[in-house]
Amino acid sequence: MRAVTSQSSPEAPIAVVAMGGHAFMRPGEPGTHEEHILNARAINRHTITLLERGYNLVITHGNGPQVGNLMRQTELTRDRVPALPIDVLVAQTEGSLGYYLQQELLNELRARDIRRYVVTMVTQVLVSREDPAFHSPTKPVGQFLTKEEAEERRERFGWIIREEAGRGWRRVVSSRGAR
Repeated sequence: MRAVTSQSSPEAPIAVVAMGGHAFMRPGEPGTHEEHILNARAINRHTITLLERGYNLVITHGNGPQVGNLMRQTELTRDRVPALPIDVLVAQTEGSLGYYLQQELLNELRARDIRRYVVTMVTQVLVSREDPAFHSPTKPVGQFLTKEEAEERRERFGWIIREEAGRGWRRVVSSRGAR
């Protein structure tokens, strides 16, 4: 049996697959390492069809729930481990989700005896300081808080906090995707 080499070429069409961070965490899942692996595997069973049909593939994804979990870890360990800013947490989760997808796609390619390069890239977007999203943050992040907890964090960390109807209080940040 000979391995199939599916070389990408400049002439090959490009398929872009976009998904949210919830693609890696099904309803009711807390987002364990094992769940991320299984969900990345399920995602790649679908996306590999595009590679088999000759497409070059770009996968882009959100990471909201993962950033929220990492923010919670940061909050719980703040007194023992130096806290990182939200942009670093976003980059960490972007990279880790890319890693899950890359590893599971490579496993699926190997299982089908297809040789193909897979690359994970952490991206960064430059946003103007004048962007109106900075003046009216709307993207809820992190855990739900009581009113007292929200007020304490507003005072202690300078967070902008909003109430979510009947669910509690949450930190809000600027986000182009939250409009």
